[in-house]
Amino acid sequence: MADKAKIGVLGASGYTGAELLRLLLPHPRVEIALLTAERRAGQHMRQVFPQFSPYALPKLLAIDGVDWNKAALDLAFCALPHATTQTVIKDLLAKAPATKVVDLSADFRLGDTAAYARWYGHEHHAPDLQKEAVYGLAEIYRHKIKTARLVANPGCYTTCAELPLIPLLRAKAIDPDEIVIDAKSGMTGAGRAAKEEMLFSEVSEGFHPYGVGHHRHMAELDQEFSKATGRNVIVSFTPHLVPMNRGILSTIYVRGLKTSPQDLHAILLKSYAGEPFVHVLPFGEMPQTRHVRGSNMTFIGVANDRVEGRAIICSALDNLAKGASGQAVQNMNLMLGFPETLGLEQVALFP
Repeated sequence: MADKAKIGVLGASGYTGAELLRLLLPHPRVEIALLTAERRAGQHMRQVFPQFSPYALPKLLAIDGVDWNKAALDLAFCALPHATTQTVIKDLLAKAPATKVVDLSADFRLGDTAAYARWYGHEHHAPDLQKEAVYGLAEIYRHKIKTARLVANPGCYTTCAELPLIPLLRAKAIDPDEIVIDAKSGMTGAGRAAKEEMLFSEVSEGFHPYGVGHHRHMAELDQEFSKATGRNVIVSFTPHLVPMNRGILSTIYVRGLKTSPQDLHAILLKSYAGEPFVHVLPFGEMPQTRHVRGSNMTFIGVANDRVEGRAIICSALDNLAKGASGQAVQNMNLMLGFPETLGLEQVALFP
């Protein structure tokens, strides 16, 4: 591979596409070689996101017009809507099998294609590729990601819940049948498309639950928690929309199995002692979204519940960074043999 890897961003006109560019522009080991955007094809990124005006970037193209073989990308980020990505990646890898892919959609996150069909309402269009896709939670699957050709970037809500819970489930420290995840996300988690329910006057000065009892991230949570536990797990999960731009805060209620909240805290401290992007706060301290905004960090806190044997765990991350594009760049670094933290060492923006 050349000194600088050739990178493409498919779907560059969305929030996650813009966040990818924010992180990739100063990255010392990559060259942004290709940008696509269907509705914005033919335009420059500065016309879509003015913050990119000072930078020389490729003109936005329609995906149908891309010659994948000629593009010769080392890695492509797919920041496309679900249900479209499977076909695009199938075509890309058929024509340019040496290209590696990090998919930010939900199209390759579920290992069971039948479960995908149930949750997303249509058959999986690339079942053979699904067999080789690696779930991209770096702290848990780092060794598999390093050798993968196709990585399925986890969802933002799921990353925020899985990082604190998977080590505890693997240690058999909590009851897998008594997990309640109460999660809140900023508006960018809903994407950039114009929607009436996302107008300022519709969402400001309040917040509300959505996808109650049937949010698609439930399937992803069940999958990863079942793997960690070694048996089927079904969790209670309710997402909420908060009128802020960035951030996710998950408040998680668990019951210890012959363990105290202090024991759970100690397990998490040990699990993440060497991790650059997961920080466990001192016992009893709780994270805030403002303390991780713009960074690739996840902050985790553990506290006592009033009910004996129960603990309250809170985790916070930036849904566009560690919850999407930051984690995608972290996975790119692993896949291309770069230092994992390269381009991701920004301190959070505060205030």
